[in-house]
Amino acid sequence: VKRTALGRFKHESIAIAETYTGQIAAYMGDDQRFDYCYKYLSDDPWKYAIDNGESPLDKGKLFVARFNDDGSGDWLELTIDNPILAAEFADQAELLINARIAADLLGATPMDRPEWTTIGQKGTVFWTLTNNSQRSTPDAANPEAPNNNGHIIRTKDAMDGLGDTFEWEIYILATSTLGTEGVFTDPDAAYADPFGRLFIGTDGGQPDGLQDQLTVFDTTQEVPEPKRLLVGVPSDEITGWAFTPDYRTAFTNSQHPGNGSPSSTNFPLPFDGVTIPRDATIVITRKDKGVVGS
Repeated sequence: VKRTALGRFKHESIAIAETYTGQIAAYMGDDQRFDYCYKYLSDDPWKYAIDNGESPLDKGKLFVARFNDDGSGDWLELTIDNPILAAEFADQAELLINARIAADLLGATPMDRPEWTTIGQKGTVFWTLTNNSQRSTPDAANPEAPNNNGHIIRTKDAMDGLGDTFEWEIYILATSTLGTEGVFTDPDAAYADPFGRLFIGTDGGQPDGLQDQLTVFDTTQEVPEPKRLLVGVPSDEITGWAFTPDYRTAFTNSQHPGNGSPSSTNFPLPFDGVTIPRDATIVITRKDKGVVGS
């Protein structure tokens, strides 16, 4: 099923929250240099839509983000009712399948490859900006030019996701970790758990001879401090993160290990230089009997 209402662009992920009205607010990144952060808000409460045989992802409003220099932000609605967009597109459908062009016309903020989104405590949304080696001019939301290492932004919508404004801050610049024990770059996969932890998988050449990795942050700390949980194999990408309900077993993935070259790795088998490496899901289980959330 094509979810046209979500807009046509390079969807990397989606994070969905329920508003106090029962509608869904969905946050999405467009995985391309100089493209945008989006939010979708369903017209109806999701339970009402499903009871009527509809999907809450099919009828709603699509917004694109403008990050202002003062830490405020605006969700700009991509609607044919806007004269600027009505002059360019024949109808709402044409507008939605050209969402990038519509966002250009409204003056949205071009970002450094928005990839994953995840919703943390108190409705905050984390956005991973993986990198942008082609950026020549920095701005408040993308402060490094070129941005070879990436960063993470944290936003908070007004009115529990229903408003058309938000607040934002740089959560961490990957360059700030260079030369430290917790060094990481190229944040990609993201998952925030209910206890304030933020898990980040990376996708890009890591410093200090490291492979791509899975790091975890305690977002209740004032100063973000990445802690390494897992290191991958040559030329893979660590992506995805999911828990069992008791939070004692987790799952992540090694994607395209060795970029398919057996001379680089034969993961998940021992190295023999011949066996073609395979994508794999990795299971991580706690050994101790620690309290859930610790």
